[in-house]
Amino acid sequence: MVWLVILVALLLMISPVMWLKPSVRQRRIVPLRNAAAKAGVRVVLEKPPLHGVETAMPGYRWTYPGDAPGPRFLLVRASEASDVLKPYVADWRWRVEPLRPLPEAARNALEAILMRLPQDALVLESSESAITLWWWESQTAERFLTYTEDFRQLRASLAGHAEHIGGRRVFGESAPRD
Repeated sequence: MVWLVILVALLLMISPVMWLKPSVRQRRIVPLRNAAAKAGVRVVLEKPPLHGVETAMPGYRWTYPGDAPGPRFLLVRASEASDVLKPYVADWRWRVEPLRPLPEAARNALEAILMRLPQDALVLESSESAITLWWWESQTAERFLTYTEDFRQLRASLAGHAEHIGGRRVFGESAPRD
């Protein structure tokens, strides 16, 4: 009986330590996020622009230069989108389409990226400040790094193409005054 009590006491002392041990997923994500940070990508955990998703999702952000904002658009993987949304390429649909056509270089870069992204990449969003890839981080750091140059080219081709009309921003926000 004494040995049983000692065994239970040892198990009770060891169990919290086992909870602190990182899971297989955590051991894969830490190098992925570190590689992204070294490549100049900011990782955020926020609610994604998806209907019905209330939990935080990883977003990988490439920021536009401050003096060259980008256009606003939102592409959603067809598996997460309504059939009412306008198809774009492969299995991606526009939730928010840019008001002006994208430059040819940007369109080519965007289409190339969309064709390569993993299945758990659900949303590609561009705002005036950044391009954000919302995904569940299924890739290794090495595989993810193969996308970074494509995203840099896309960012460079979209930078400076913000949608302004006559001193007002497209979505009703007032333009900053000098």
